[in-house]
Order: sequence, then structure tokens, then C-alpha cells
Amino acid sequence: MRTLAELRTALSVWGIPGDADKFEKELADADLDDLTRVREITQAYRHRVLLRCDPQAMAALMRSTEDVAFELGQKMAEGNAR
Repeated sequence: MRTLAELRTALSVWGIPGDADKFEKELADADLDDLTRVREITQAYRHRVLLRCDPQAMAALMRSTEDVAFELGQKMAEGNAR
């Protein structure tokens, strides 16, 4: 995804439903002379596509808060035991 066209295609295929429309709206609302803002928008949506294509990332996103809190508690306890 090195171009806006490639990102648009990836969003329509791999994006979360509504991502392609949200991307177009955010891009339309941005001042295209503000390259920093355009870059921020495109990077954010590019990362969303990359997350959707990564099974480990999706598994991590699907974990419950309780599961993450439990794992964090275990790691903190291990750290304190040292």
C-alpha cells in the first residue's frame, strides 16, 4: 500500500466495514496542503488494514479486558517476585 489508490483498494477488501467511507470523508475534510494531516490519516488507515491482515494482531484485539488484566497481573507478580 504505497499509494492512495492501493490503500483505497485495500480498505474496500480488507478494511472494517465503513472504513473506506470514513477514510474518504476524513481525507475530503482535510486541507490537502497540510501534508502532515494527510500523512496521519493515511497511516492510520494503512495500519488498520495491516492489523486486519495479521492473525496474531486480530487475536490480541479480540481478547477480553479480564483476560488482559489477568495476564498483566501475573506478569507484575512475577516481576515483584524477582
